[in-house]
Amino acid sequence: MPEAGAYKDIAVALPVYNTYTYGIPETLLPFAEEGRRVLIPFGQRKVTGYILGSAEKMEGIKTKLIIDILDDKSLFPKSMIPFFKWIAEYYKYPIGEVIKKALPGGINLYDYAEISITRSGKKQLDKNALPPAEKKILKLVESGAVLQKTLQRKFQKETNSALIHRMVERGVIQKRLRLKGKSIGQREEKFLSIVNSDIPKDRFYEKRKMIIDLAKNYPNGISFKELKAKAEGAEGYTEYLIKNGFLSEDLRKVYRDPLGEPVPPDTPPQLTREQEKTVSTILRSMGKGFTTYLLSGVTGSGKTEVYMRIAESAVKKGYSALILVPEIALISQTERRFRARFGECIAVLHSRLSAGERYDQWLRILEKKVKIVIGARSAVFAPVTDIGVIIVDEEHDGSYKQESSLRYHARDIAIVRAKQQNAIALLGSATPSIQSAYNSDLKKFDRLYLTKRVNDRPLPEVTVIDLCRYRDERGLRKFVTPELIKEVKKNLDRGEQVLLFLNRRGFANFPVCASCGEPMLCKNCDISLTLHKGINAYKCHFCGYTRASVSACGKCGSPAIKLLGIGTEKVAAAMENFFPDARIARMDRDTTAKKGSMVNILKDLRKNKIDILIGTQMVAKGHDFPNITLVGIICADLSLNFPDFRASELTFQILAQVAGRAGRGNIKGRVILQTYNPDHFSIAAAQMQDYERFYSQEIIFRKALNYPPFSRIVQLKISGRDKKKTKTHAILAGERCKTICQQERRFQKDIEILGPVEAPFSKIAGYYRWHILLKGTNTGTLHSFVNRLMFEDHNVIQNRNVRVVVDVDPIFML
Repeated sequence: MPEAGAYKDIAVALPVYNTYTYGIPETLLPFAEEGRRVLIPFGQRKVTGYILGSAEKMEGIKTKLIIDILDDKSLFPKSMIPFFKWIAEYYKYPIGEVIKKALPGGINLYDYAEISITRSGKKQLDKNALPPAEKKILKLVESGAVLQKTLQRKFQKETNSALIHRMVERGVIQKRLRLKGKSIGQREEKFLSIVNSDIPKDRFYEKRKMIIDLAKNYPNGISFKELKAKAEGAEGYTEYLIKNGFLSEDLRKVYRDPLGEPVPPDTPPQLTREQEKTVSTILRSMGKGFTTYLLSGVTGSGKTEVYMRIAESAVKKGYSALILVPEIALISQTERRFRARFGECIAVLHSRLSAGERYDQWLRILEKKVKIVIGARSAVFAPVTDIGVIIVDEEHDGSYKQESSLRYHARDIAIVRAKQQNAIALLGSATPSIQSAYNSDLKKFDRLYLTKRVNDRPLPEVTVIDLCRYRDERGLRKFVTPELIKEVKKNLDRGEQVLLFLNRRGFANFPVCASCGEPMLCKNCDISLTLHKGINAYKCHFCGYTRASVSACGKCGSPAIKLLGIGTEKVAAAMENFFPDARIARMDRDTTAKKGSMVNILKDLRKNKIDILIGTQMVAKGHDFPNITLVGIICADLSLNFPDFRASELTFQILAQVAGRAGRGNIKGRVILQTYNPDHFSIAAAQMQDYERFYSQEIIFRKALNYPPFSRIVQLKISGRDKKKTKTHAILAGERCKTICQQERRFQKDIEILGPVEAPFSKIAGYYRWHILLKGTNTGTLHSFVNRLMFEDHNVIQNRNVRVVVDVDPIFML
């Protein structure tokens, strides 16, 4: 049994909600630090766990011992443990799974490790001054790596985990962990160093001398990879130089570099008066405790420059800065600007990195080799210590909400993390979320304003085109109006760039049979297919199902299919017809699927190699395109009629944001906004780019209907492959909700139950879908209600045939 007090609280990397107490063998106790992974017995299995802290032995209960400690150092700082616990409690998610989602993918281990000898170990072996057990181990691994469990099986009692850990710490052996699935670890490269430059003058002298001269330029050694790149045929001569003692070789850990080509340094611009006031206000509170600021800045007002000044000051004061952006497309732009200012001392984290790149970036942050971290929503879990500020750019954006497994909202947990670290949370947007604006009304957030564009550039002039006037036109002329074509031609004649926005990809999103009128539906989803001419197929945007573009009607067999509806492909084809000499590009999920493709499009746009860019919402988010002077919004109403209480907010935000891409250079911008609802208040407010006008009307509707921010929402997402069983279980869950509500007065007073009802998209990827909405004005009461629902009757949440997901503060309501 372990010594007294040698017990740890362990989170298990399985879908279990509790933590568990395990004993630590005395030999492993020095290595049992918070943040390290351990191998533990769990039932009949051996699984990964995470050390969260010390624990007391529970009397009368037999405590199991951990089997091994899997890491030589902690994978996350101790300060993140309360953060993980808060997320697990608030989002109703198992604590071990929270940590697993936060860490880089591909690092959960099997119960074995590989041991190999180091250069120091070889020297120690040659000196013959080692204890017998260590000497046996080094002799065995001298000729090659050996599994740790092979060592332990061969030497039994002589070799235990503690001995291996001590030898790793002394540097005589190294332990390489074998990983589940993809083997992700630090990359190692061979490095060569000068030992003796006095090489013999034979017929190979010149080639060998070239290698020696190259190596002389690298006092700390040159990587073999770099040597081969700089000296053709070098590998043929290095073997001789190493064998005869002119060069030494060793393996070194290197970081994979995701940052791409170098960026020339910039010169910080003169701040505007508003920027100066904003920066000084925020810096006065840095280091003095937790504060949340909401920075409302019109498009083009220089919010990014404010972020860089704040980050610079934080680093100078010894703090770290964490910057979140909603889209990977924005990371490349933000990363470029930060690298121009701060050089290579930044790290990036996002899903487009390879598993190895992400792992290396995580280690650089963990080892405090960088002070500034930039990333998408998952970067909120970066193992940063000494946080001075967490910046959330475009804080209103729905992309910050994770829509699968751990359904967290990065903006909200960024504020929680800042609070736990006594840091500043800075939320920035030209179109703040209703929730954040309301929090500033309640004085929970301090509101700051940037009301003018940099260099006093004017906001773009917005012209509204009523599409009802073109309702009787045929084909694409319903959407590509004469006014739009006229303005595009003017721009191209002046050599200026055009951005056309349509938040729908593909060529035709509603193909129907010309004979019987039957739509081309997805076989797995309750939704029509979209024709994509790029892949010459009909495709479902939810499950990925495809049908050949020559497919006949599934109902009557007719080959005649009408291609109704519109998408970015069809707009691009129309522009090619109208302007055959223009250089046209698309930026949507189809054209940016390959790694690096998005960066290449943005680079071409910056270098004026594109005349007309056609894109979906990814072009609307924070990009700075100085030569775009005309923005055309093909149809502003696509999001307005969603069965979602946030539809007006989403419409206003995306229209105001995309309009803000125009006129960010020296030439005034223009916007052509086409709509079927010109009198709708969100359209009118977007035309005037007047956020306060929109907010003052929208907040009235929210209050009248008791929707957020006046209440909190938890959605039960119920889905199953059997239509009847799914409906039955949804009704059962609804009845259980009503029963719990009747049992406590506080629930009766505060909880409103809506549903169960079929979801607006009633079938996706073969799963039938139902929803129940729980509304409450008191967060604690609502969460108590959900806890009772989840843990008192496991049949409601855990069912073999039907899945029930608890989504706290949902965004995607369809």
